[in-house]
Amino acid sequence: MIQTLDLRGRHPSRAELADLVPRARVDVAVASEAAAALISDVRDRGEAALREQASRFDRAEPDSIRVDPARITAAVVALDPAVRAAIEEAIARVRVASQAQVPAAAVTALGPGAEVIQRWQPVTRVGLYVPGGKAVYPSSVVMNVVPAQVAGVRSVVVASPPQAEFNGEVHPVILGACGLLGVEEVYAMGGAGAIGAFAYGVADVALDPVDLITGPGNVYVAAAKRLVRGVVGIDSEAGPTEILIIADEHANARLVAADLISQAEHDEIAAAVLVTDSEELADRVRAELAAQAPSTRHAERVAEALAGPQSAIVLVDDLPAAAAVSNAYGPEHLEIHTANLGETLDSITNAGAIFLGADSPVSLGDYLAGSNHVLPTGGQSRFSAGLGASTFLRSQQIIRYTHEGLQEVAPLIRNLSDAEHLPAHGDAVDARFAD
Repeated sequence: MIQTLDLRGRHPSRAELADLVPRARVDVAVASEAAAALISDVRDRGEAALREQASRFDRAEPDSIRVDPARITAAVVALDPAVRAAIEEAIARVRVASQAQVPAAAVTALGPGAEVIQRWQPVTRVGLYVPGGKAVYPSSVVMNVVPAQVAGVRSVVVASPPQAEFNGEVHPVILGACGLLGVEEVYAMGGAGAIGAFAYGVADVALDPVDLITGPGNVYVAAAKRLVRGVVGIDSEAGPTEILIIADEHANARLVAADLISQAEHDEIAAAVLVTDSEELADRVRAELAAQAPSTRHAERVAEALAGPQSAIVLVDDLPAAAAVSNAYGPEHLEIHTANLGETLDSITNAGAIFLGADSPVSLGDYLAGSNHVLPTGGQSRFSAGLGASTFLRSQQIIRYTHEGLQEVAPLIRNLSDAEHLPAHGDAVDARFAD
């Protein structure tokens, strides 16, 4: 069912480890040509292109690309009370955790009359993408909208693919989540075309361009985000979901297997990786996977994901070697099931989100931990962070010097500007002391 990668007795370099770790065979570049054509079509033909793309890819054409706010209100009323309670609790928890991510303004005094003020400004308008496909993601509405609101973004726009099951409407649970968050500008559009619409605007549906696009999606969405980067900001090129579990002999094999399956059910190319120094645990987890996977709702999808090249049980000599494998992989989700959680955690540098202990599964983070579940994939956690309030903020430095403060550094500016063969820089400062 799942391959075994035995690294015991080997001492690969960091570069070798990066080549050895299992990965989904997804190349965003191969989707770029198709994504570029879809974006260009939306730029040229606006609503007509979005309708054709909806019919072609989603097999549904909405009555209106822009959702009537009355439908959003109705969707809130129609929410199952139990689902509504869960969404409201998720909103509350993510809001509290996101508020901790907003930096305070700071003033740095560098001398008499010499100050640099650090402040954080939210972007003006954001486009938040909520995928359709194999599942329904009201949780992604929460994870995208709440940190944007906490950051102070004034204009929040949501796009989600039209659903054939609902006569071309956005899924009603998605609309209900938008309504609970006070989002009134929602569009029934998906894929690369939706990303293009966010970036360039669509006049005939009254969609103004946004400044930043966030949210996960398929390979075409990732390719489209890459293509519009620079026209707008993006959070990341989110790929297939990943879970990596570091576990030792003390771990509960039944729970480890359940957590691997929980992420494998997302997609056939979802990655489920166990790294352990215990061959006995590996055998027990393999047996649990064989026992649990066939009885889950999406058994075929799970079986394909677990059997794919992106999933594996990796055997290593010890836990420091396990941490090295994890750091080379840079997982979206990292679970740690070891006897000494703190010691293992201290060895970790690269991960989108880290879940400590048997009672902190990734499923908790997907919904109600308070953390954000929009996280870097494909090893991008080596250099980028998950979605949060800071994603929607820009650092700005405000420089405030008095005449005396400038006078103190004027000779040094002259020295540097002359050394760089840019004397007019120094002249601009000296002009203030000409009299």
